[in-house]
Amino acid sequence: MPKTVSTICRGIAWGDISLAVLDTTALVNEAIARHHLSPVAAAALGRTFTAAAYLCSWLKSEESTLSVSISGGGPGGKISVSGDGLLHMRGFIEHPDITLPPRADGKLDVGRCVGKDGTLTVIRDDGEKFPFVGTSPLVSGEIAEDFSSYFFYSEQRPTAIALGVLIGKEGTCLGAGGVFLQPFPGAQEEHILRAEEEIGQYASVSRIIREEGIESILDHFEAQTESERPILFCCSCSREKAARAVLSLGREAAERIIKEDGEIVVHCHECNTDHRFQEEDIRKLFDGEGT
Repeated sequence: MPKTVSTICRGIAWGDISLAVLDTTALVNEAIARHHLSPVAAAALGRTFTAAAYLCSWLKSEESTLSVSISGGGPGGKISVSGDGLLHMRGFIEHPDITLPPRADGKLDVGRCVGKDGTLTVIRDDGEKFPFVGTSPLVSGEIAEDFSSYFFYSEQRPTAIALGVLIGKEGTCLGAGGVFLQPFPGAQEEHILRAEEEIGQYASVSRIIREEGIESILDHFEAQTESERPILFCCSCSREKAARAVLSLGREAAERIIKEDGEIVVHCHECNTDHRFQEEDIRKLFDGEGT
């Protein structure tokens, strides 16, 4: 049965290593349904969703926001994902229908889709005076290695990461998620080295999540679970925000578009939703009657 809720479990491994395990299968399937993603696009966007959700789990408040953008010069184009402290996530890949031959090992070629001639940028706004902006060069375009590099160079936090998205023959996501191991200050060197070694066992983390669930991963690390939270695909767009965009055009320009095109369409890239306004809607908007 398809999983209907995505989850992040946070805990502590070996007493001094922060552990997070995510099952983002439902989140990726929602993205596939909304954006009509090809398998390789679903894998690239899904891995980014998983990493971004992990970052959002560290936000200080429900109102805090975070965005991730990846521009690697690959044929899939730019990837953009954003979320908040409630773990409400949304995002898109520029070319959702991209198709590429598999790698020599038969796996989806996410690295080629994304490219590595570019940067990964994270913007975090905790409501303080200046948002944090961190940028690092892409390493491989495979996403996990790129986020590991980002954590090391932009946040000075070494982090072992495994990410995966398993796409079935019908184009749906059968399993998706990730494992994040991040040492606390003063962590024992042997535990840090162990984390780097252990993460190698999760090269097929999506298959493990599908067949055994995230509980098996938590058990493997003998982790003391501290929290479990749901992750949802939830866009911040609305018809009210779209209406404000229409109003910003001015009445003359809005009426001209209606005359030429028959309607005004405000498109949200993050959730692939069209907010449509007809002639009567425009009249009510500019007469102060709403829609």
